[in-house]
Amino acid sequence: MKPMTPIEAQTFCTKYTKESGSNFYYSFLFLPQQRREAMYTIYAFCKMVDSAVDEPAPGSHPIEEVRKWRQEVTATYQGHPTQPVTTSLSAHLQTFDIPEALLQELISGVEMDLTSNRFATFPDLYQYCYRVASVVGLICLKIFQTQSPAAEDYAVNLGLAFQLTNILRDLKGDAEQNRIYLPLEDLQRFDYSENALLHKQESPALIGLLKFECERARTYYRQAQEILQTLPASDQKSLVVSEIMRGVYSRILTQLEDPHYQVFGPRVRIAPLQRLGIAANIWIRSYLFHNIAPSV
Repeated sequence: MKPMTPIEAQTFCTKYTKESGSNFYYSFLFLPQQRREAMYTIYAFCKMVDSAVDEPAPGSHPIEEVRKWRQEVTATYQGHPTQPVTTSLSAHLQTFDIPEALLQELISGVEMDLTSNRFATFPDLYQYCYRVASVVGLICLKIFQTQSPAAEDYAVNLGLAFQLTNILRDLKGDAEQNRIYLPLEDLQRFDYSENALLHKQESPALIGLLKFECERARTYYRQAQEILQTLPASDQKSLVVSEIMRGVYSRILTQLEDPHYQVFGPRVRIAPLQRLGIAANIWIRSYLFHNIAPSV
């Protein structure tokens, strides 16, 4: 099969991202073209690596697929990509300084799903969340080209908030696959057993547990917001896409909290028009703040 050109590879990544139905797609629309296309490529890469483990193709072996992705990343940084997504990535590496170590760290996070379906403590879960979410944020900073070192703290905190929100939203689906991402020490603290979670049993103990976990997620959202306010105006403007995602995921967390933490019901979703509305509102507010000088 003839290798794709960078333009063809980018078209592939853009189409893949659009068809994914991801919350992220609507935030990317507000980026300049070059950054937008780079984000489509990064999203496609992350999704493909994740799917190799969580949704393996029939007959595939996830451990082997992870090994192949590691080799493909190394080959890409040596100038020899073989996949459409890495062909597109290789082209973007000419503009954006994305360290290979970050992509390999992301793969390490996805790989943890092959060996761990329980996390004893929050520090154990923190490492997982950092690898699969905060590292993605650090990659995005390279595309947004922020200047302040503090932007990294912002990305780490926001990534943790996003992943904790995902964990709460996917509690039911994960339980059906014998996966528990809430720290076992938290279950013990609120006297809610693994068996109760796996069997999706509602109780006052569950409500107490979920209130605690939602507040933990909100703490990371707040910390990210506080850091954002200390960043230079140019960095704040560059991070508007991240703020759009904060708006979307905060809405998901709010819906999980009301009414009464119904995490075992239908999966919480934000309709496309709502996502677009959130994105447009945040972008407009950012545009007005950063581009219109105060009257004198």
